[in-house]
Amino acid sequence: MSADLGGASVLIVGAGLAGLAAAHDLVAMRADVTVIDARDRIGGRVWTTHEPFAGSQHAEAGGDMIDEGHHALRRLAGRLGLTLTRILRGGFGYVRANGRGRPRIAPRGAARGWGHLAGALSSLGERYRLVERRWDSPIATDFGRRSVASWLEEVQADHDLRITATSLRGFFLADPDELSLLALVDQFAADEGAELPRMYRISGGNDKLVAALAKPLGERLKLKTELLAVSHRGGGVRASVRGGRQLAQMRADYLLLAAPATLVRRIPITPALPPQQHEAIANLKYGRATKTLVQFTERFWRVGRRPLAFGSPLPFGAVWDGNEEQRARPGILSMLAGGSASDATRARTASEGVEGLVRWLDWLGADRAKVVAWRQVGWDADPWSRGGYAFFDPAFDPGLRAWLARPFGPIFFAGEHTSQQWQGYMNGAVESGQRAAAEIAAVHRLQA
Repeated sequence: MSADLGGASVLIVGAGLAGLAAAHDLVAMRADVTVIDARDRIGGRVWTTHEPFAGSQHAEAGGDMIDEGHHALRRLAGRLGLTLTRILRGGFGYVRANGRGRPRIAPRGAARGWGHLAGALSSLGERYRLVERRWDSPIATDFGRRSVASWLEEVQADHDLRITATSLRGFFLADPDELSLLALVDQFAADEGAELPRMYRISGGNDKLVAALAKPLGERLKLKTELLAVSHRGGGVRASVRGGRQLAQMRADYLLLAAPATLVRRIPITPALPPQQHEAIANLKYGRATKTLVQFTERFWRVGRRPLAFGSPLPFGAVWDGNEEQRARPGILSMLAGGSASDATRARTASEGVEGLVRWLDWLGADRAKVVAWRQVGWDADPWSRGGYAFFDPAFDPGLRAWLARPFGPIFFAGEHTSQQWQGYMNGAVESGQRAAAEIAAVHRLQA
């Protein structure tokens, strides 16, 4: 990089993909970088778990699939010498309840419902593109104040349209009555009917990327260190932190907050953020998300040319082969339940154990194999994330979205929630970290 930050110090809060991607670029610009994280591990919501699975198998408890269009992440992985393995070549199928209320694989897959929803949204998408998809426009405000559920009532949606919208809670982590119509219009306006992208995982686990980014930091990476308060009077920043029972003060020229908004809004900042920025961070919602990984004695879900992944409006959410790239007879199924499906999944687990969840998968053939091991992670119950990832509800003012990423004096912001194009994705975290690093370089150069 041509920018030179030699002599400048940067404190990064958050050792997830966003913070570590920023640290990677800032170190390359010769900045004096320190990264802190309240967790006892790196990666944040990227978490490849090996426990308690047999046969040295692993699966992703957090961020999982990498699309072919996730160029920032893929380029970074390539520069670090990591390889990607293609997965889920058959795309996603679709499961819905039949006339008797039993789950069945839809013969035509998910494309019919997706196309039906795209058609119903087409006129809204045309209006949205007239303002170049700007969230500070009156059209975006109009869409943003309405929920998907209210729109379904307005257009007198049929049963198929309603269940398709419900199935998207596995994508947005929010139910139709929680999700802003603008978020749905934005997604379909960007999609424009393109074919499903190719999907990948990093060979050996997605945490190989965070490990490669963290390795050069050495002792400059401090875990179990929580940010308590920030002051930025008189140039630079002073951070009050706690590590175990010890309180300490850390000073830096610049501060990068690369933690979820659910944590940032709990940190006292003096002088206070601008009112618009405070409101945007305070009001941003994070989706309820439960990821369940179940290892079976055999991969019963592999049948002919049938897809290895399925979306559904049913309580188990979406389900897919969680480790198809790992060659062995046993295999791991991943289940992601968002919104109210997350609540239903955790309630079923509490009352019936993993056996109750497996019975939900009889349509896939789960009754033909035995459970070897399993693990469940409720991200909204995690104290250092408090949600799966961000989503926009009707109470969020679309005109404030840009404030999520806007620098304020020596304070900068990163994380998937700050990304315009890739919010909710690992790629959004990487891009936001790289963007924040470039912003720090630009501000430093301007001040010099």
